[in-house]
Amino acid sequence: MLSQSLDSAKSKMEQTITFVSSELTKIRTGRANPEMFNKILVKYYDNDTPLNQIANISTMDAITISIQPFDKTSIDDIEKAILESDLGFNPSNNGNSIMITFPPLSVERRQELVKVASKIIEDGRISVRNIRREMIQSAKRVEEEQKIPEDDMKKFMDDIQEVTDSFVKRLNLIQQEKEVEILDK
Repeated sequence: MLSQSLDSAKSKMEQTITFVSSELTKIRTGRANPEMFNKILVKYYDNDTPLNQIANISTMDAITISIQPFDKTSIDDIEKAILESDLGFNPSNNGNSIMITFPPLSVERRQELVKVASKIIEDGRISVRNIRREMIQSAKRVEEEQKIPEDDMKKFMDDIQEVTDSFVKRLNLIQQEKEVEILDK
């Protein structure tokens, strides 16, 4: 029973890491990153459709993104969606594709982005600790009901703390890498 709880905790903590990593890809670092556009929804035949489902998004170089719609009639809708997004880009429409050039980030903007990344990472740490707390509470309920030996419970507590520490350490490394990426000029 306790080993299942530990496996469940690892699985949930892994999902937290995956979510945090995906959120961090949305933070602009001064380099062209097509994944930043995954959250943009385009009005396409009266449906909100993710941009990456109606266009090919690719990098041309370190600072330029090319968006080529599968259906050329949707190019104006794509341009409008990019302008209305919170990304702050000014797309250039040539009739066949949309080009987006990433302007260089100011020092102040880089510092703001570091703070945003830190907040996302801290939310991840809180989530990992909440998973640990839930698993401990669940194990204590089981201990009371099924009379789990004290030694087994102590080992579970040590194991869940070890797993928690390893996931927090991974989040710390992700944070360091993202900060270097953001601050790298």
